[in-house]
Amino acid sequence: MPKILIVAPSWVGDAVMSQVLFKRLQERHDTNLILDVFAPAWTLPLFRHMPEVHDAIPNPFTHGALQLGERYRIGKTLRTKHYDQVIVLPNSIKSALVPFFARIPVRTGFVGELRWGLLNDARWLDKQALPLMVERFLALAEAKSPLRPPFSKWGTNSLPGETLPPLTKGGWGGFAPHLQADPAESRKTAQKLGIPLDQPVAAFCVGAEYGPAKRWPASHFAELARLLSADGYQIWLIGSAKDAAIGENIQHLSGGLCRNLCGATDLSDAIDLLASASVVVSNDSGLMHIAAALDKPMLALYGSSSPDFTPPLSDKARILSLNLPCSPCFKRECPLGHFNCMNQMLPQQALIALRQLLTPPQ
Repeated sequence: MPKILIVAPSWVGDAVMSQVLFKRLQERHDTNLILDVFAPAWTLPLFRHMPEVHDAIPNPFTHGALQLGERYRIGKTLRTKHYDQVIVLPNSIKSALVPFFARIPVRTGFVGELRWGLLNDARWLDKQALPLMVERFLALAEAKSPLRPPFSKWGTNSLPGETLPPLTKGGWGGFAPHLQADPAESRKTAQKLGIPLDQPVAAFCVGAEYGPAKRWPASHFAELARLLSADGYQIWLIGSAKDAAIGENIQHLSGGLCRNLCGATDLSDAIDLLASASVVVSNDSGLMHIAAALDKPMLALYGSSSPDFTPPLSDKARILSLNLPCSPCFKRECPLGHFNCMNQMLPQQALIALRQLLTPPQ
């Protein structure tokens, strides 16, 4: 039985999207595969909700930390697992060191930071041919033909006319991320936090790790909370400890209509809570991708970023974006100082989109 190790991304959203690769690998191997991931500790709860993953191994290295001796030690430890292949999803040199030290026979990944030698199955990435991140992950599941140039312009070293599994809107070629949630665990988490489940839940994912330019204003979230509360929803604010102050502000501006859970949960709790939600409203964030993978009706708010690269992969997701001439700028803060891409995206527009999303087709 083949054994493959995945060096997973550090961002939560990217880690969710990496499941498309796991699904494709299982399909290629007719599910006869042992698949492990080497991932940062904060993302490990995600992989416990992915049935394709056999084992999740903590990656202890923080961003920018070389720690060459420790990487060698961990790589040497991984030799005992006898992996046949490793697929390295991050593009940094450092991320390819542990697999090299582990002496894994086939080390696959994009060239990235000039990783020849560390990767012996390196692929050249054509960003125009593979515009979506999930397409890039899927490309690394495909075999590289020895009859083709080792670094062709095609991300999979394919010839013109050859394609990846189709990524269509209706199902994303069958490879959309899907996290398994246990309703009993969701109820336990709600009970632990003292949250009643006697009303429909609108969960607001109010943070965005990348920066404030991706966050809808607190006043807009608060107004939408008032509108949805009038429709009979209870409102949960979900985010990390870094989002606690934002949550407090939204709670205050809404007149106490929201339950601020930012910082009160770990990622596993957040997954359970989102699984209990009736609808989700989210900035472009890791929690947005989790909600999509839980197949929740969701409104995704885009301002400085673009759904053309990392959209929520769910037929139940809708995107709200003003598509201003200055966006997407992909900046952490608005370079023009006005933040119109989010300020002018009004709560009433979000409510209309939500009602359209939640209204069954006639």
